[in-house]
Amino acid sequence: MKSVKSTLTGRYFAVLCAALALYSLSCASGALWQDSGLIQYRIWHNDLKGFFGLALSHPLFYIVAIAVKTLPFGEFAHRINMVSAVAGAAAIANLYLLVRLLAGRDIPAVIAAITLAVSHTFWRHASIIETYTLWTALFLAELIVLLHYVRTKRIRFLYWLGLLNGLAIAVHILASISLVCYAVFIAYLLIKKEIHLKNLGMIVLLWIAGALPYVYLIAGTMIQTGDVTGTLASAAFGTRWQGAVLNASLSLSLVKENLCYILFNFPSPNILLLFAGGFALFKTPPDRGFGNILLALMALFFVFAFRYIVPDRYAFFIPFYVIASILIGLGAQFLLDRMHHQALVFVVLLFSVLPIGVYAAAPTMAGWMQLDVGTRDDIPYRNDNAYFLQPWKTGYKGAERFADEVLDAVGEDAVIYADVTTVGPLLLAQQVRHKRPDVTIISGTVNSRHAPPFNEQTIGTLLEDRPLYVVSRKPGYCPAFVLEHYDLVRAGIVWKVTPRKRTAGL
Repeated sequence: MKSVKSTLTGRYFAVLCAALALYSLSCASGALWQDSGLIQYRIWHNDLKGFFGLALSHPLFYIVAIAVKTLPFGEFAHRINMVSAVAGAAAIANLYLLVRLLAGRDIPAVIAAITLAVSHTFWRHASIIETYTLWTALFLAELIVLLHYVRTKRIRFLYWLGLLNGLAIAVHILASISLVCYAVFIAYLLIKKEIHLKNLGMIVLLWIAGALPYVYLIAGTMIQTGDVTGTLASAAFGTRWQGAVLNASLSLSLVKENLCYILFNFPSPNILLLFAGGFALFKTPPDRGFGNILLALMALFFVFAFRYIVPDRYAFFIPFYVIASILIGLGAQFLLDRMHHQALVFVVLLFSVLPIGVYAAAPTMAGWMQLDVGTRDDIPYRNDNAYFLQPWKTGYKGAERFADEVLDAVGEDAVIYADVTTVGPLLLAQQVRHKRPDVTIISGTVNSRHAPPFNEQTIGTLLEDRPLYVVSRKPGYCPAFVLEHYDLVRAGIVWKVTPRKRTAGL
């Protein structure tokens, strides 16, 4: 038994090191755009609460990243981007272990691990600073201890489940979906008298201990504001996403986009193994309870992501991709058990890495086919086809190059209005690398310290005192009152705001 455990431990760490090597190579080395840029900004400022409500605070993730920020080596942005890479590698190793425990063999576990490791959305989020890979590592750890409970009936594994799900909640509110499923399972165990109320009390206490960073933010906000209902709404939906979270309607375009997301993450014949894996999951009677929970989780996560209507909803399919990868691994074993051809192992493994070639060719193919990836086209130093269709970000410095050129182009004591995509790199260049401290950066999300008020009433006075620039002149990214009442003159890669020239009347 010790020899088996030692061998499995060694293989677990081999998978961990292989995944870490992949994600270390693909990890972005500098500042990033949009949400990732704002994450970097929050980490720099030790901000556990954030800008968009408690549901988007992810406090445990920031505690980990802030701790990594203090390490005395490497460049700040690269160091914290590696948090996602390391967490992603841990998730892949946990996936290997889970499928190895389920199937009792290495081949299906390796196939499942490779399938998730090179799936587009997961790989992309392991290459930039984001919360999803750490959540995934914890989610898979939950499934491992749940499987142990189903097989052994040892209550300590339910205690671990409570703690791990609490930690996952403190990383991302997505864990509330799995919490619902586990709660139903534990209620069933109570009814069947397989556990007792004192066991439930311990599970709840351990869950609270794991979720404590999030619980602390919620309680602190309630005390500070006195608004219990508003705080709970913020914890569940953020500041403006309640309609998206509760959306119950589908459009044809939404369905098409979602199907494209799924196919792009599994662009290989191996996707057909998913259905065989669903059947194989129930092959061993002791694992049927686990299989029921796993399929219930898969359905819940799929439905949640499929009718979600936020622009970056593709990321919310990650839990579905995790479970799909498990089933693909089990489906591979189901196929190999019945066909008994060694060459088939090679073919399935080859299909597992096929997505790498698809992603390498995707930007060129998208250009030939004139496909629109659905992003804005006015960001310098970012080829959107490559940036969004290829998951790796090896050596990417486009955001830093953009920030340097913008700050070099503007006048002394300038004010720059930046949108949510570009404000992060600009603030990081100024605050982390101390570039152009005389410049003030403002946006609708976060500003330089001591930034002046910027609105339709104050812009006239501001223009009299200081040069004013905007990063974009696209509606939605540039304030409407600027576009309507002022002229924009090209100044390098930004636009200088000037009073509108009036045409003399006849």
